Amino acid sequence: MRIVECENVVKTYQQGKISVSALRGVNLSIEKGDFVALAGPSGSGKTTVLNMIGGLDNADSGRIVVDGNNFSDMNSSQLAELRLHKIGFVFQSFNLIPVLSALENVEYVMLLQAVRAEERKTRAMAILDEVGLE
Repeated sequence: MRIVECENVVKTYQQGKISVSALRGVNLSIEKGDFVALAGPSGSGKTTVLNMIGGLDNADSGRIVVDGNNFSDMNSSQLAELRLHKIGFVFQSFNLIPVLSALENVEYVMLLQAVRAEERKTRAMAILDEVGLE
């Protein structure tokens, strides 16, 4: 079963009067259970592809489908809902909320998902324990 599909995805950024082509007709297919690594030199479009698949950025043209959801048919609220329930991110730099504790940062998405407080804390503590940050 295909979990991610990109067809002819194009993305161009404007830097002043200059157009910078980030993606030129990218095609990618990932089956459920696959392990995939994107590799390439700086500026080759790896982050742009991941931002597209994560629904963080929109393609100029082409088609992106994740778990049967065609991003072209979705508005920003629907994409936010999809990210909340179907897509996880591990960012290169820290994206913690500075006014929250480590526990509260781990609990945050579960809070948005309306997970009960007791279950949130139990799951968050287990996650922190797993990575040695209890």
